[in-house]
Amino acid sequence: QVQLVESGGGLVQPGESMRLSCAASRSLFGMAAMAWYRQGPGKQRELVARITSDGSTSYADSVKGRFTISRNNWKNAMYLQMNSLKPEDTAVYYCNALEDGTDYWGEGTLVTVSS
Repeated sequence: QVQLVESGGGLVQPGESMRLSCAASRSLFGMAAMAWYRQGPGKQRELVARITSDGSTSYADSVKGRFTISRNNWKNAMYLQMNSLKPEDTAVYYCNALEDGTDYWGEGTLVTVSS
């Protein structure tokens, strides 16, 4: 078992930046992959960015070039740097970890992009 806690959400204006953090209750070294998902108002949950144990990353087309995912196994943490935010990025952002075929989820943090 691992508990995941997101932080860093809030209200920002379009064009601004925000950094989300995901703190894990134990080491991330065993995690095959970690990811950020989001669920906007009236939308299904979607994959935003993913990082594997060897550091390989992938992104949804909608955030490529604007978002950067990273992980620090020594600090049991994962991050999502979000730049040039748009109103359509408004969503609850969830931290996800995959280990031995089991998915773990945080409770989410709300990001609102609005002027």
